[in-house]
Amino acid sequence: MKIERTKNAVRNMLFDTMLKILNVLFPFIMRNVMLHYLGMQYLGLNGLFKSILSFLNLAELGVGSAMVFSMYKPIAEDDTNTICALMKLYKTFYRVIGLIIAVLGLALTPFLRSLIKGDIPADMNLYILYFMNLGSTVLTYWLFAYKRSLLDAHQRIDIISKVRLCIQLIEYALKFAALICFRNYYAFLTIQLLAQVAINVVTAARVTKLYPDYSPRGSLPRENVKDIVRRVRDLFTSKLSSIVFSYADTIVISAYMGLTALAVYQNYYFVITSLRNFLEVIIGACIAGIGNSLITESEEKNYRDLTRFTILFGWLMGVSTAMLLCMYQPFMMLWMGKENMLPFNFAICFAIYYYSMGVNKLINMFKDAAGIWRKDRWRPLTAAIVNLGLNLATVQWLGLYGVLLSSVVSIVAVQIPWLFHNLFQEVFPRKYLWQYVRFFCLLAAISLLSAAGSWFACSLFRLHVLPSLIINACASFFVSNLFFFAVFGRNKLFRESISQIKRILSKERT
Repeated sequence: MKIERTKNAVRNMLFDTMLKILNVLFPFIMRNVMLHYLGMQYLGLNGLFKSILSFLNLAELGVGSAMVFSMYKPIAEDDTNTICALMKLYKTFYRVIGLIIAVLGLALTPFLRSLIKGDIPADMNLYILYFMNLGSTVLTYWLFAYKRSLLDAHQRIDIISKVRLCIQLIEYALKFAALICFRNYYAFLTIQLLAQVAINVVTAARVTKLYPDYSPRGSLPRENVKDIVRRVRDLFTSKLSSIVFSYADTIVISAYMGLTALAVYQNYYFVITSLRNFLEVIIGACIAGIGNSLITESEEKNYRDLTRFTILFGWLMGVSTAMLLCMYQPFMMLWMGKENMLPFNFAICFAIYYYSMGVNKLINMFKDAAGIWRKDRWRPLTAAIVNLGLNLATVQWLGLYGVLLSSVVSIVAVQIPWLFHNLFQEVFPRKYLWQYVRFFCLLAAISLLSAAGSWFACSLFRLHVLPSLIINACASFFVSNLFFFAVFGRNKLFRESISQIKRILSKERT
């Protein structure tokens, strides 16, 4: 089966962007409502539970990506029997994963209180709240989660986005009612649990209707199963670092600085997470197409695609980082008020963190599409240890600065150089390694200069908060783009990429 890569990528980006907008706008409003009706400690508690359960989800890391990767070839060859056998194996894996998460979650219960420094909300039972969150996570794996693999492998993420859009609109409406009318956090979590069940059931029904020939049946040869299990094991370490970067910080801050400090940190982190979610729309929409291309196209063609992606993604990261730096403080002033803000130095740290995460995800996209997880298995594990070790060593000395510095150092000094080595040893011609590294560093330097130039331009204006936010947005967008067009405006690959984007947009309008 030939996948229409460009068409599917555009469709995926369209609906996934709509879903990301929903999941940025409504949680943004939700944090305000929760702060107003319940208080800052509830924000911190909500973030802590999310982090704990994300660590428990380490049991899943690797299964989804490994199974989807295993489907690329049988889908291209219309091998229905193999696809069905993969679905059966995937179903078994997810049942076991749900059980492991339930057991680990229950085992963690006696240690919950030690993860929170200071007081917790007096009217809440910490353990009931935790069990409700745990139940929601476990049900996610036990209710038809394996069927999503077909949509991922066929590059039809847009179907998942449509289902989530409809159900989450209802979920957010009910959550707002639970907070505003009843001020009841238990009702809030109950709605969250039921919405997750609905998403799984409806998505499974859509998959069955779209792919009626595929069902979990048959079995794979023993060697194939061993290969998949080995790939899952290798990918586990590959995915570990993303969880540590996202959620170890939260647990460390909660344990050493308390729920209020955690909530203030997460307000800032929420902004870069929202921006990162939009970047992941691009990555999620393209990764299956890249995986298909790596199988069917030449090394030279794939390296050219890597360079083209790097130009466009580097441009996007540079402009968005400059805008983030210039808009951070005015936005936080409007959103949370002066009393819940951090100094401007933290805005600089968060902007650097955001940029390093973004470019790391670009390189990871090609690594995941190529499926070189065995070769890559020690890199994320090493980075995770470095990040966690630096967190624990610096949080009491530097506070939140230490937490941010730890994450940036582990990405820039460990993750990215190691990824370069692995990609150009396994996927792309090695002769292009240093050419690509120089090009990558040039993009980073232009991004740094564009951010500094944008900040200088914005500093010339001294206005009230809302006008300052608008002026800073316009000035930083214009100045940062000026830097990139001045350097890359005549670059052949850059012009080709812009032309391709214009053609895609033109087709979508017609």
